[in-house]
Amino acid sequence: MEPIRILVADDHTLFRQGLRATIGQVDGFEVVGEAATGTEAVAKARELMPDVILMDINMPGMNGTEATSQIVRENPHVGVILVTMNDSPASVFSGMRAGARGYVLKEADIAELRRAIEAAHRGEILMNPAIAAKLLDRFERSPEPRPAGIPFEGLTPRELEVLRLAAEGLTNAAIASRLVLSEKTVKNHVNNIFSKLQVNDRAQAIVQAIRKGLVTIDPENPRPSRPA
Repeated sequence: MEPIRILVADDHTLFRQGLRATIGQVDGFEVVGEAATGTEAVAKARELMPDVILMDINMPGMNGTEATSQIVRENPHVGVILVTMNDSPASVFSGMRAGARGYVLKEADIAELRRAIEAAHRGEILMNPAIAAKLLDRFERSPEPRPAGIPFEGLTPRELEVLRLAAEGLTNAAIASRLVLSEKTVKNHVNNIFSKLQVNDRAQAIVQAIRKGLVTIDPENPRPSRPA
């Protein structure tokens, strides 16, 4: 199989070079270039056509979120993974809305990063469970109105509650115990969530809930809110 071609974008030289050296030792990965700014990342993406980009968020000039939006708009096949120290809900929300396929903290180990890269290359979405749980903790428990043109009905308050607990790592049995429901009922809720959001697993359900506008987060005040 052809190696996964990776572009590393980060304004800190030592971190960027260290990441390149680490990834270069993983079978099936090939680092094809580096970028120190968002603008440079956009240009390198056009030039090198990588499969996956590891993108820092906080870079001078064009930040990683803006760069991600432009890259995905021009090359939808490219999987962008945001690699950062900032795990605020507003930051995660903005990155996913821009089209990122993953969000990994800089403290993550190589195994987690590898899983994220491989998932992004397959066109899937992978998010650190702790980040997902923190994000869901900001969500409203009631569904938002369904946006026009989106082919699914909004989640019920109970389904959002199940989704929140699933993101915290609870099994169906544990969710059933917490909510005083039967395990079969919880399983039905989970299946309904997957069906409505058109996803295959829990991580994808979380991200789709954000990206399809089921909840909104004000970047200036990361508290969940309902559209007026």
